[in-house]
Amino acid sequence: MQKLLTFALIAFLTQMMDGALGMGFGLTSSSILLAYGLAPAVASASIHMSQIATTAASGYSHYRFGNVDLRLVVLLAVPGALSAFCGAAFLSHISGEIIRPYISIFLLGLGVYILVRFLMMNQQTKKTTPTRKLKKVFLVPLGMIGGFLDSVGGGGWGPVNTPVLLSRSGMAPRKVIGTVDTSEFLVTVSATLGFLIFLGWEQLSWLLVWSFIIGGVVAAPIAAWLVKLLPSTILGVLAGGFIILTNARTLLHSLHLEDTTTALVYTVLISSYILVILHSTKKHLKFKQTFVRKQA
Repeated sequence: MQKLLTFALIAFLTQMMDGALGMGFGLTSSSILLAYGLAPAVASASIHMSQIATTAASGYSHYRFGNVDLRLVVLLAVPGALSAFCGAAFLSHISGEIIRPYISIFLLGLGVYILVRFLMMNQQTKKTTPTRKLKKVFLVPLGMIGGFLDSVGGGGWGPVNTPVLLSRSGMAPRKVIGTVDTSEFLVTVSATLGFLIFLGWEQLSWLLVWSFIIGGVVAAPIAAWLVKLLPSTILGVLAGGFIILTNARTLLHSLHLEDTTTALVYTVLISSYILVILHSTKKHLKFKQTFVRKQA
């Protein structure tokens, strides 16, 4: 029961981040499960099984709130689903002990990317850029890359697609996030099918699956509603830093360093994380005060 509540709380918090940022559920969950000692394929398979429910709830919620571009959903989801199936087949045939450090490096790199991106992001007011109609020749490869990385890393669809669409489409952030979250449903179904075929039902952690379904489904509609209200810069920094910390733990463990060295490295990382959070919060509050003065 304690594990059920713990994993459900993790799913609730990570789905809140995912629904508000368009990324975070798979990466954060995968990082935690790898730190718990689960094999990468088992962790990714369990996450994707639970995400069938959470992405369906999230996509429907975003659709109801008008946060979805259906054309982009189709053009991203179809190639993404095909490559996600291939990624599941690839990961299922590799030893967990061999690939675990490499998956952690991949996730840590995405964590650094997310943290830096949101740390350096300029606070925006009501300014918008004209919406551009992105072509298939651009969207299809983007979906394929995101789908493959999502299966292999247990998360990656959001971190690949959300920043690119934000920078290239000119769409409102809420619509980019809603579109990415909605398109992830088909990718998740395809990846899960691949894991079930190549890994088998018996390998999944069903306690974990149901815990994540409960927490994620409860959080999905709340996140879709709050996406217009929450400071995404602070949430992004929190998510990126947490992913870095959890995967750094896995990497340090695999290097078999002395306890004092490991403790020193982790102390530096945690201290840096706290400073970055404080800096991001201060930056957001300063922007808010400046914006209020201009409006007065």
